[in-house]
Amino acid sequence: MLFHSQPFILLFLPLCFLGFLWLWKRGGEKAALGWLVLASLFFYSWWNPKYLPLLLGSVLVNFFLARAMVHSPKRSRRRWFFLCLGVLFNLGLLGYYKYAGWLLGEIGDLTGTAFSLIAPALPLAISFYTFQQISYLVDVWRNRGREYDLLHYAAYVTFFPQLIAGPIVRHYELIPQFSQDPLRAGFWERFSRGSVLFCLGLMKKVLIADRLAEIVDPTFAAAASEGTLHLTQAWLGALAFSGQIYFDFSGYSDMAIGLGLLFGYRLPVNFNAPYRAHSLQALWQRWHITLTRFLRDYLFVPLAKLRVLPHPQIFAVLLTMFLGGLWHGAAWTFAAWGLAHGIGLLVNAGFRRTGWHLPRGLGWFLTFLFWVEITVLFRADSFSTAGVFWQAMHDGSAWAGWPEGEDALWVLGALLLAILGPTSQKIALARLQPNRWYAVAAGLALVALVVLVGGGDEAEFYYFQF
Repeated sequence: MLFHSQPFILLFLPLCFLGFLWLWKRGGEKAALGWLVLASLFFYSWWNPKYLPLLLGSVLVNFFLARAMVHSPKRSRRRWFFLCLGVLFNLGLLGYYKYAGWLLGEIGDLTGTAFSLIAPALPLAISFYTFQQISYLVDVWRNRGREYDLLHYAAYVTFFPQLIAGPIVRHYELIPQFSQDPLRAGFWERFSRGSVLFCLGLMKKVLIADRLAEIVDPTFAAAASEGTLHLTQAWLGALAFSGQIYFDFSGYSDMAIGLGLLFGYRLPVNFNAPYRAHSLQALWQRWHITLTRFLRDYLFVPLAKLRVLPHPQIFAVLLTMFLGGLWHGAAWTFAAWGLAHGIGLLVNAGFRRTGWHLPRGLGWFLTFLFWVEITVLFRADSFSTAGVFWQAMHDGSAWAGWPEGEDALWVLGALLLAILGPTSQKIALARLQPNRWYAVAAGLALVALVVLVGGGDEAEFYYFQF
């Protein structure tokens, strides 16, 4: 069930929301949270119910390991043992379902041995709820996480707006909000702002990202099958994908945050106009913010404190970005994408230490150019496909004239909107002054978008595959 589908908008969301409010008014917090957990599990099961036991098992194991740590003496070996067990459990599940088949294939190619293991299908959202629960275990071990009951913890992990593709929420950001009455003062303002934010995210996905995908998919398919592109075609495809992935994922994040507001909860911002950044470091502070801070707090900082290497911070940057790239997918192209960004961040940091400062316009241009070129790796199915793009993008002899038709206008318009336009958060949460006319406009926009998406097959969000 997708956020931009008619079953979700017309059936699931109204029933879940109204049931939540009614149960809170009649039975209080526990009744409403119980309903929310059941609704979230139903939402998750809509894709493939056979992976529901995996999600439930993950929640239970992490809950009891965290509880065991809470009741163990501080700085004890027992506490350390439970943390290691929890991290190994979570990474073991992620490794088996996401990387086992790929790694065995790579080993088989190197050794000439054929393995009979059939790679399991990737369970939806496993990358996200794994990181979310690891962050809780580590916080408990660091004495920064408190003990919660099973209902609150299950609601924290399974809350359907952020379950599938984030934002990656910390326990202290969401669980304390569960005790707040959703009908408290400001309900209609939260409802209107959340609704507008949901509509903006829906527009990003349906009107922009899916349209750009119509340019991206055939271009990358041609590069993979034909092994050649002309310069204009390659640049148009690369720029279109940079626009697609931004509007697709930021659109999902907007919809998730908007849905959270409907229920009275504030989820963390995940995008903040990353294509306006004037340096690569600033871009990563604005792109997929909750993943960036997870990698910083739970991987980079501990690695950077190691003194067994002569330059631990350099090692920490490279390994963090390498693993961050590999987190996105079981392929060397993702790992190379992450490593390239690690090298870029080191160059960025080294240049800053010289005291030189590029003009803001030049800094923005070089940052965006680097992003577009390296992001080809993120979409390409192989290094050879990426090589076809890069060769065409830098081969002046492959010029085939300016692109004809409306594709170039769509790409240009989308990127200008991403670079110069206001963010969805600023529109819905800061600038918007709720009144009846805005409510009417948002309602009409939602109706039009529901009609537009129709009842057929909708394109999944790009990050669902991770």
